[in-house]
Amino acid sequence: MRKLLSAFARDVLESFRNLLPIVAVVGFFQLAVLQQPLPGLDRIIVASVAVVLGLALFMRGLEMGPFPLGEAMAVAFARKGSLAWLAAFAFALGFSTTVAEPALIVIAGEAARVAADGGVIDDTVRARSGYAFGLRLTVALAVGAAIVVGVIRIIRGWPILWFIIGGYVCVLIMTVLAPPEIIGIAYDSGGVTTSTVTVPLVAALGVGLASSIRGRNPMIDGFGLIAFASLTPMVFVMVYGILA
Repeated sequence: MRKLLSAFARDVLESFRNLLPIVAVVGFFQLAVLQQPLPGLDRIIVASVAVVLGLALFMRGLEMGPFPLGEAMAVAFARKGSLAWLAAFAFALGFSTTVAEPALIVIAGEAARVAADGGVIDDTVRARSGYAFGLRLTVALAVGAAIVVGVIRIIRGWPILWFIIGGYVCVLIMTVLAPPEIIGIAYDSGGVTTSTVTVPLVAALGVGLASSIRGRNPMIDGFGLIAFASLTPMVFVMVYGILA
């Protein structure tokens, strides 16, 4: 228990250090440039303390749970020797974590609201909900497919370079073909997939899989799944924009 508390104290200190640049930037521009007092200083202090504690708990939770679990399951599937089950697990992991991604939920809801205001869809609760859910489902399918491709790449030892080049060529082609209203959302969708829920488990999957396969280097082969998870949603969402 003492070791856990000591580790948590270090996490709190590290989170405080990470938050200091943000506090410094906001304080400088508010006091020196705008020359106005900070509104609701007491609320800001309470919120900052909550953020520091939340970040510390989050980082400690990642080290205790998702990272070890993801690596252990990747190793277990590799030892099982079934590519089909490993691919199914990779797709399910990418799909489920992305559907639950808070940033994606926010972006999808905002996109549906703007689409309704712009007359792209009907301005009804049902239409907005359907549009947002369709967007989330599209991104989740894209991430699931991307993780499967990334897992196969690790197993086969294929270089990541050609996958990234080919992927961005597809992004450029779809940018020309897709309606202008969906392009910005598509690019943002690629970014929001690499957030708090998806990244830890996907990264742990890649590192654990590369560590368990003879001849694979975790530093070279284990990373890169996040790049696929950011790339494919852009293409999928632009296709969704063309169809929807």
